[in-house]
Amino acid sequence: MTRQEVKMKRGKDRRGDNMQEVDNRPTHMKEDTDIPTDRKGQDSEHDKNHAGCSNLGRDRNSILLLLLLYVLQGIPLGLAGSIPLLLQSRNISYKQQAIFSFVYWPFSIKLLWAPIVDSVFVSRIGRRKSWLIPCQYLIGLFMMILSGQVTSLLGDDGQDPNILLLTSLFFMLNFLAATQDIAVDGWALTMLSKSNVGYASTCNTVGQTAGFFIGNVIFIALESAHFCNTYLRWEPQEQGIVTLKEFLFFWGIVFFITTTIIGLLKHEEDSHGDHEMGVVSAYKQFSQILRLPIIKKFLVIVITSKMGYAAADAITGLKLIEAGVPREDMALLAVPLVPLQIILPWVISKYTAGSRPLNIYLQAMPWRLIMGIEFAVVVWITPSFRLADGSFPTSYLALLLFSYAVHQVALYSMFVSTMAFNARVSDPLMGGTYMTLLNTVSNLGGNWPATVALWLVDSLSWKSCHGGTEEGLDCDTKAEAEVCTKADGKCVTDVDGYYIESVICVIIGFVWLGICARKIRRLQELPLDSWRLPSSGSSRD
Repeated sequence: MTRQEVKMKRGKDRRGDNMQEVDNRPTHMKEDTDIPTDRKGQDSEHDKNHAGCSNLGRDRNSILLLLLLYVLQGIPLGLAGSIPLLLQSRNISYKQQAIFSFVYWPFSIKLLWAPIVDSVFVSRIGRRKSWLIPCQYLIGLFMMILSGQVTSLLGDDGQDPNILLLTSLFFMLNFLAATQDIAVDGWALTMLSKSNVGYASTCNTVGQTAGFFIGNVIFIALESAHFCNTYLRWEPQEQGIVTLKEFLFFWGIVFFITTTIIGLLKHEEDSHGDHEMGVVSAYKQFSQILRLPIIKKFLVIVITSKMGYAAADAITGLKLIEAGVPREDMALLAVPLVPLQIILPWVISKYTAGSRPLNIYLQAMPWRLIMGIEFAVVVWITPSFRLADGSFPTSYLALLLFSYAVHQVALYSMFVSTMAFNARVSDPLMGGTYMTLLNTVSNLGGNWPATVALWLVDSLSWKSCHGGTEEGLDCDTKAEAEVCTKADGKCVTDVDGYYIESVICVIIGFVWLGICARKIRRLQELPLDSWRLPSSGSSRD
């Protein structure tokens, strides 16, 4: 749940939190400047021939396809999000968790190969399908191969978890998902008609939320013996209904089947003039975008914008598990949040459809920062709620659910407003390059603070040995902890770095807001031509 913005590419992120964005204005597509040139004349004539008809009905099948593609994209992200929860119960260090957090980075650096995806393709197959089809086949193959290795990688064979190899394999899985994301985002802009292109961002958010839910929450619940024995079985068993190995193999098969159907049945329309764009030209165009003064200002703001809630988003869930909250209970808490996550983008989009979508972002940010302190308080009081049998009362779970619900409202308000702004200022004449730049930097702005926050937790914590013959011995390293255990002692955390980080992050967040709020308002007041390259500005008047 702390990886919402990454799963949504969050900046598509969706799509990195984390987070991916296409226009978020389903009923307010007024400007021709937001439409790819190859569809303008086509949509104009189409609108004349379909006056009075349902705009949504024209693109219903395409919208359903986009939903499916984003759901599939969310599955690997959800599985990657479930691994830290599994590792936390195996007592790995937070520095090891920080290493694994690099699996989310492909969505933050996909701009490095986005021009290749946007430029190199086989005309007979289609501009986007040339990448979508092989990427999804490779994801399916990768899942099936990984299913045979994941048990030993997690340390279930008696060895320590192989964090480096586990990280490398899931990094590659997310690399393929990020590449698929580039193709889907670009296809969305031309697959839908002008009046419905705003639904692409909703498909993104809803589809990725559903996919992440399947790969994370449903998997964690079905993998848990406690959950299955309590809710799904008559006779208790030692294991859950599915294992990670089985889950990976099943979805590998699903990827193969759905990709084959899409490849055979869905035709991609020709992109006309975009064919002439080569790889070198695409990277040249990419560098020209980076040199725009307004882009430089925007990137500095975005890449520093999520420092204020790094501790809350990256560490809170792990600390709750460390405090004794079963991961399957955490999964159950996510179930009532799913309707909220699906409804919120639709509701918030009504308030981000105008020319100042980032006003919602600025209004929501203080509340999200305050939630960082509230989460720290919840983690602090968690042990006092724990019952003798290790379970937690309904009152505590209700408190946890309420906290996450409030957090989701603030998170989605910021995410959807960012999506709407990125879609509004992006230049469709440049295909997916412009959009991918804004989206991936948004993701990077969330991923690097999360990795740093995880890495620093152990360094900011003080542990000592209590009891035994080594009373008072430091327990900050694995070797010291082993000495304490052999001496019949127990390592106890005297000062938890999580609380130190929580306070520091909130302070940094409010300072950032005080400095950048006025700059953000100025950015969204600028005309759209300020975001265009000189060579493309005239064509959009």
